[in-house]
Amino acid sequence: MKLLGNIVWFIFGGFISALLLAVFGLLWCATIIGIPVGLQALKAARLSLAPFGKQVVYGGGPGRFLLNVLWIVLGGFAPAVCCAVFGLIWCATIVGIPFGLQFFKLAKLALMPFGATIE
Repeated sequence: MKLLGNIVWFIFGGFISALLLAVFGLLWCATIIGIPVGLQALKAARLSLAPFGKQVVYGGGPGRFLLNVLWIVLGGFAPAVCCAVFGLIWCATIVGIPFGLQFFKLAKLALMPFGATIE
């Protein structure tokens, strides 16, 4: 079921989401100071390719909190809102609810990537 979900996901929005996050990450990686930010966007892009069957585990700490606040200010808010909007659109249909939930998972990761690991 995970394989089928990931294939349908990739065709109906996952590729576009991964592409946008990867471009965002590569643009940040073009500058030396932006590499940590770009790596976090690439982490979200990797999850966006095949999110079914994967979980995001969040770790805490004051350092990670401050990095996530900087992330939101430096541009992480736009990808999170984009993923949340796609999630709402998918959840508007009964059939699309599993896909909407995956977009919500991506939105949370796009909003708070520092300290998150993908399992």
